[in-house]
Amino acid sequence: MASAAASGESAPGFAPPDFELNEATIDSLQEGMRSGKYTSRRLVELYLARIEETDRQGPAIRAVIETNPDALAIAERLDADRQAGRVRGPLHGIPILIKDNIDTADRMLTTAGSLALADDRPAADAFIVARLRRAGAVILGKTNLSEWANFRSTHSSSGWSGRGGQTRNPYALDRSPSGSSSGSGAGIAANLACLAVGTETDGSVTSPSAANSLVGIKPTVGLVSRAGIVPISHSQDTAGPMARTVRDAAILLGALAGPDPRDPHPGRPSRLPTDYTRFLDPAGLKGARIGIPREKFFGYSRATDKLAHDTLEVLKSHGAILIDPANLPNAGKYDDSELDVLLYEFKADLNRYLAGRPHSPVKSLKDAIVFNDRNADREMEYFAQELMQMAERKGPLTTKAYRQALEKNHLLSRKEGIDAIMDKHRLDALVCPTQGPVWLIDLVNGDSGGQSATQPAAVAGYPHITVPMGFVHGLPVGLSFFGRAWSEPVLLKLAYAFEQATRVRKPPTFAPTADLSR
Repeated sequence: MASAAASGESAPGFAPPDFELNEATIDSLQEGMRSGKYTSRRLVELYLARIEETDRQGPAIRAVIETNPDALAIAERLDADRQAGRVRGPLHGIPILIKDNIDTADRMLTTAGSLALADDRPAADAFIVARLRRAGAVILGKTNLSEWANFRSTHSSSGWSGRGGQTRNPYALDRSPSGSSSGSGAGIAANLACLAVGTETDGSVTSPSAANSLVGIKPTVGLVSRAGIVPISHSQDTAGPMARTVRDAAILLGALAGPDPRDPHPGRPSRLPTDYTRFLDPAGLKGARIGIPREKFFGYSRATDKLAHDTLEVLKSHGAILIDPANLPNAGKYDDSELDVLLYEFKADLNRYLAGRPHSPVKSLKDAIVFNDRNADREMEYFAQELMQMAERKGPLTTKAYRQALEKNHLLSRKEGIDAIMDKHRLDALVCPTQGPVWLIDLVNGDSGGQSATQPAAVAGYPHITVPMGFVHGLPVGLSFFGRAWSEPVLLKLAYAFEQATRVRKPPTFAPTADLSR
């Protein structure tokens, strides 16, 4: 096992060396393997060297918490399959990183970044890991995250975990990678792999994707199985793709999505796409009716607003019909009730998950709290665990207050929120900046980030895609596309068309800080 150490020290600037897989896509890697230029084993070797050179040494962004000791052997078997004419699909032989709250039944750990889970391994793969293996992906390693998916303290630093230390943003090493899928975001931005899987309850895929100039997809809750993932909330949790292009993210979504008998979802349609790349249309903006929710979702910063204004002109120039403003009803009116629901569900869902790991010394949320208290020198040097303590005090999911809060959230965010404004203006999607430029890493006071556009889709359980929109002082800013339940095909079409029209992503330079001259 190779894991990162905790560190709060600032890192110097770093001139990245040439890397032959820089900004590689699934298609380019597959072409390399078809032509014989690469094997899957060679890809794994190159990415492992990149992790050693860039993640553990050099700028030491600490995105990868652990590499897979079996990755080379897995790649060799997939190479043999290719030689025999058995290619499973677009992910065959492609190295991929997954967040360290997703179960793998192998020699890697699954800890949610917490030392409390470091003495036990899951007995079975998460459903999505099994799907990735069947698709021929090579699980290259686990990524660092905000510990317990950022549900431990209100004063935490995104990207910090007791097991992995502090992940840094490769665009400016003193800036936050955002979270909680911090390592997945920073790692793919830094070209440590082609793709990563993150998880989101509210912003944990889309925010780090925006902060690292990536495409991030938070699917409709129920599209992707939650079985075998360390939970926060069954009503909001979902895994999702994080990639450098919309096409790569769409390919990965197709591999992840599928019905799971262990995780049935009552609202899941019986027929859903299996190939999301067929919705990618470079002319997809033409005639699309797009609502602009200005109230609450603009004003993150003056520079972000200017970038967003220029972006709206791009949308119009490519044929989109903008309804501006199309303010979202009830935005901000379920802040408290969202937290209340998460607290109730975290206790119930985590206890249920831990019951499925019978050999773990931590068997409940209460045990995890006790572990942190007993290991405060390693786990609570920087911040406490008041969210976990608040959750432990909650009653069961039959409690009236919980049921009322959940009903309120769904009513305000769905029927009287996203659905209402889309019905009113006959919209295909809502579009706004994902968030402003990321804040400085601060292990003393925790995150200082402001508002974002993640909450409405997260609380509703609806899909949300962020795409690189540009840069402010060298710091990435994303553009959000969100809409009705199960509208991934529409959102992907719009997001792809925008990406093809702008192509603003550029790889990081591992600068020591933001470039205030730009």
